[in-house]
Amino acid sequence: MPKQEVFNRELVLQQASNVFHHKGYNATSMQDLVDATGLNRSSIYNSFDSKLKLYLECLNSYQTKYQNIMHSILIKAENPFNAIALIFKKYVEEIIADKDRKGCLITNCKSEMANQDVTVNYFLHNNQKETLALFEDLVKKGQEEQLINTNKHPKAYGMYLFSSIQGLRMTGILNQNEHELMELVHITLDTLK
Repeated sequence: MPKQEVFNRELVLQQASNVFHHKGYNATSMQDLVDATGLNRSSIYNSFDSKLKLYLECLNSYQTKYQNIMHSILIKAENPFNAIALIFKKYVEEIIADKDRKGCLITNCKSEMANQDVTVNYFLHNNQKETLALFEDLVKKGQEEQLINTNKHPKAYGMYLFSSIQGLRMTGILNQNEHELMELVHITLDTLK
């Protein structure tokens, strides 16, 4: 019979995520995770099996957080074009608030781990697929409402927006100038008009 956890799993995931976010997967040691969570090694292994599985849970938790943010943006948006604009604005706000310049945990994971582990690669593919589907759907609806031009197929514009978000997140690690970041956003959005 497995032992019952006597710790707050969400809190531990947040603490571990902070370490992975700051150091990356490869540079994070088990001792770093022990120090950050206050759990001993055996508790981490008993609860998460391995450093990699803990990392994947952290990625899933981070993804869920952003899915919830996107959901709330979609509810508030006046129309599909406005939803896209609000998503980009939210990412700029996140960049400005990131005083440690850690960037996005998932984008960082992609640059560090995409080709190192099949389960991480699978997670990243699914994350990308979901985000592309969201943007493609918004573009399609925006084109139907004549808010977005029909120069390109919704799938092409979806990929363009996804790539733009990733580029914005990477740019924001070194450049936290809100005016310059919003200029990039406006250029991106102007492509859709």
